[in-house]
Amino acid sequence: MAGQIPDFNATVRTGTGKGAARQARREQLVPGIVYGGGEDPQPINIKFNELFKRLKAGRFMSTLFNLKVDGQDDVRVICRNVQRDVVKDLPTHVDFMRLRRTSRINLFIPVEFLNEEDAPGLKKGGVLNAVRPEVELKVTAGDIPESLTVDLTGLDIGDTVTISNITLPEGTRPMITDRDFVIANISAPSGLRSADDEGDEEEATEEATAEDATEE
Repeated sequence: MAGQIPDFNATVRTGTGKGAARQARREQLVPGIVYGGGEDPQPINIKFNELFKRLKAGRFMSTLFNLKVDGQDDVRVICRNVQRDVVKDLPTHVDFMRLRRTSRINLFIPVEFLNEEDAPGLKKGGVLNAVRPEVELKVTAGDIPESLTVDLTGLDIGDTVTISNITLPEGTRPMITDRDFVIANISAPSGLRSADDEGDEEEATEEATAEDATEE
């Protein structure tokens, strides 16, 4: 089920049009609109600093938010557009879409690794490489998984975990469907890799020497 959906605070914007939008920006607010969900569009204002912080954090347009507006019920929304100043590249307007519990959306879900102590490869000094620490899934808004879990029990050096090794929650599917992409692998410790590389070089040198001797 869904984990903690981040809150996003806004206030009702009473005026509409360019004049109200300019006034909002003078007050360090970013105008926006909330639409969809079978309800009328709702003009809102968002604190510039809060929006800018969210944008810098990344994945803004693929993150589900719990929109909180004074005097109104909380609603789940996802951003569908961020307009920016063409010179300063700062946000000037934001569009949010309301979501019903049955709405289907694309979200990045984090991957959680379990039972590292039961992975022989890690006990030998191997390194867990999280190739995809999060995976983009198509999910239902009312049933968003908190994370995808990877059980590392029994995995040895050289073993790989792909998306097909993960049991996805019912009703979800990966956005990448044309290949069984890698989630993580366990690689040899750097010291062992160096020794293997040196061994390969020595073997190659011996083979080259043998070839030279045969030619002579």
